[in-house]
Amino acid sequence: MTALRGLWPEMQDTCTSLGLMLSIVLFMGLARVVTRQQLNGPMAHAFVLEFLATFQLCFCTHELQLLSEQEPLHPTWPLMLIYFFSLVHGLTLVGTSSNPCGVMMQMMLGGMSAETGAIRLLAQLIGALCSRYCMGALWSLGLTKYHVSERSFACRNPIQVDLPKAVIIEAVCSFIFHSALLHFQEVRTKLRIHLLSALITFLVYAGGSLTGAVFNPTLALSLHFKCFDEAFLQFFIVYWLSPSLGILLMILMFNFFLPWLYDNHTTNKKE
Repeated sequence: MTALRGLWPEMQDTCTSLGLMLSIVLFMGLARVVTRQQLNGPMAHAFVLEFLATFQLCFCTHELQLLSEQEPLHPTWPLMLIYFFSLVHGLTLVGTSSNPCGVMMQMMLGGMSAETGAIRLLAQLIGALCSRYCMGALWSLGLTKYHVSERSFACRNPIQVDLPKAVIIEAVCSFIFHSALLHFQEVRTKLRIHLLSALITFLVYAGGSLTGAVFNPTLALSLHFKCFDEAFLQFFIVYWLSPSLGILLMILMFNFFLPWLYDNHTTNKKE
């Protein structure tokens, strides 16, 4: 009984954090419904939906990061939360990417115009920064013992390896995730969301202790804004250039190198 009483405050803090994340998901869902009903014009529509999606993703990730730093009741608890909220985002953020790399991939493959891409990128940037300042204001209320306003003003450097290794990790994570995103299009929606959520969880498990395994430039900016201010070049290379490099390599491999290899092999067989 004494042990349970000792755990109860921790459980209350965890439930409060989970309640905040679920509340923001519901609120953003309501905002998306209003946007679809009231807003006219494809550009304004795309901007607001991308802003809401990025805000939701960054808000929840901030709180998930805070939860992961607490003493978990079970070692797999943080991974379970990542999987669950990846599912939630996959189900609720259909039609948006919340990731500049996803927008870049669509633009390079001809699935999105440059104007629409620019609008979406701007919305993602604003959504990421707004979520950061919103979290700072929320943490200042002290709803749990882990909610402290000083947290949002400190740089918590997640890079635990040297720069070349960090670049490779983020590039590989981006390459794997977006390759799956591209090639799972024909898979049934419900199964695809589970597969992508499992993949995200695996990538975070594999690379989270090394670089955070973010592979999303706007999310990295929101999570580590102060670090970008203090060590801009390092964080720019690891969290902006590396995921973009992963996308570029993925497109070159699947759209140019492998088709060329296949055509060359077919030609040799005919000869």
